[in-house]
Amino acid sequence: DGSAVGLALAAADAYGENCPAVHIVEGEGGLTAGRASEAAAMAATAQLKNAVFHLDWNEASIESERVTADGEHPGDYVQWNPMEFFYIHDFNVIRVPDGHDFKQIHIAHRLAAELDNHQPTAIVYRTVKGWHYGIEGKASHGAGHKFASDGFYRSLAEFEKTFGVTFPRFEGEKNAENIEKFYWESLLTVRRALEADRTAAAYAANCLKASAGKLEEKKRAVRADLGDCKALYTKFFEGEVPAEFVFEKGKSYTTRSVLGAVLAYLNKETKGTVLAASADLYGSTGAGGIAKDFPSGNFNAVSNPLSRRLSAGGICEDGMAAVCTGISAFGRHIGVSASYGAFLAFEHVAARLHAIGVQCAREAGLDPNTFIMFNGHASLPTGEDGPTHADPQSLQLLQDNFPKGACITATPLEVDEIWPLTVRALSLKPAVFAPFVVRPSYAFMDREALGADPAIKAVNGVYYLRRAKGRAEGTVIVQGAGVGRIVVEELLPALNEKGPDVNVVYVASRELFELMTQAEQDAILPPELLRTAMGITDFTLPTLDCWIHSRAGRRHTLFPHKNGEFLGSASAQKVYAEAGLDGDSLYAAVCAYVQDLKRAANWL
Repeated sequence: DGSAVGLALAAADAYGENCPAVHIVEGEGGLTAGRASEAAAMAATAQLKNAVFHLDWNEASIESERVTADGEHPGDYVQWNPMEFFYIHDFNVIRVPDGHDFKQIHIAHRLAAELDNHQPTAIVYRTVKGWHYGIEGKASHGAGHKFASDGFYRSLAEFEKTFGVTFPRFEGEKNAENIEKFYWESLLTVRRALEADRTAAAYAANCLKASAGKLEEKKRAVRADLGDCKALYTKFFEGEVPAEFVFEKGKSYTTRSVLGAVLAYLNKETKGTVLAASADLYGSTGAGGIAKDFPSGNFNAVSNPLSRRLSAGGICEDGMAAVCTGISAFGRHIGVSASYGAFLAFEHVAARLHAIGVQCAREAGLDPNTFIMFNGHASLPTGEDGPTHADPQSLQLLQDNFPKGACITATPLEVDEIWPLTVRALSLKPAVFAPFVVRPSYAFMDREALGADPAIKAVNGVYYLRRAKGRAEGTVIVQGAGVGRIVVEELLPALNEKGPDVNVVYVASRELFELMTQAEQDAILPPELLRTAMGITDFTLPTLDCWIHSRAGRRHTLFPHKNGEFLGSASAQKVYAEAGLDGDSLYAAVCAYVQDLKRAANWL
């Protein structure tokens, strides 16, 4: 229901007052999830008149016969009933006492169509789960009647009596071929019954024709001042950097604010095709900037329809993500959800389901849009907020958990990497784009003075912060802007002054690297380097597994939980020291790593 609310919101924005309705079918069990409350809150607060919930209230779940409260009887799971749930969320609520009575259903639909207060509507149908099936209540959940059993045939009796037909009875061996033949003949029985009833067929055809006529009369058109979101994939190029994203050496910037600014630029250039939600953290994450060129305040279909900022219902990452995936799936916008990286992990389910939907849609010739997970305050630089917020695990939840190309993550070290990474990732049209940006501001580094690759190389997924001057004594793979800054400011000067002479490679996007051909990957990062490389990361050890191909490299690799414990709450500098990721510790680890490589070479 969260993604369906996103569809309704996108439709309301694209078509305005003359928007299509989105009909959402749900059961009371589906409302017990927290994201359902979050999505309902968003629908009502945004005044989405086109969101219509059809709620099948049968009180039966997998293990309960009374999911909700009903009259004097308490619920097993919640103490509201569906009418109360929707009413408290400011929906219009219509109750159908007998959800099996088509006259009551028809009246409810007519009433819903006449409501004009611009709030979403819920029609609640009181039903019996398994009605006329022969198994009712919670027992009807799951497989139902066994194939070709007496109960199975009894469930077909009402259709047979009504239409004067007889379904086939299964005969022969129960193999795949015979079962398929039986099901096909059963479907043909239904078809022949409908073909034989010319009155019913004509009535259905006339209803479809009348509906098509009503739809034509609506003359719906996307509002002229909404841009084409497909330009987000084709109009911009990583090498054509707008003046806004050319930075001054030595001046301080934050990656989170620049990510917001890049998305704001794309939003302005495409006339408002990016809709952003943030979990009560617009100012903190940097996502507030995405909507800065449009009316301030939150989107409301009546009072503020041109705002690009969404009310996510407060601290509601789960429901927020579901709604934003629906926005992207509608096809006219890109939905962005923003929060701390630690809490964007709640969005993994919504992101995964969106990726599944995108795959299916593309196989059917449709073209849904990318969903962007704006992971702000990522990992250890958020140290003051403690281990609950300074979480290194969030990247691991996305990497390797999607089919190749479905999700692209980005871990930019410096602000000048954000434009090229974002533009390159979007040009590949992933189902999910998940950039990770940090809280602190840092002085813009002088790449040329460091001998580092230019920022445009970030689009390859990896680039060199330092190349060995002679034969490399080892290779260090770095991932994460927090520890990456320590590498730039403390480790690199020590290496340049005292050695050892190692390559230092930064990972800006694992997926962009892996989407290149193997020959391209090997040319940038030869396999012999990976066979002996060690790693340094802001995130978890598994996020480096693809880069570290030796036991020695893995043994020397540094990551936040290497000491076997969660880290404390303190300034980022102290948290890095506690983790053994401060400058002195990094240098000592690299030296020990190189000495091990030398000992191994001598032994061989």
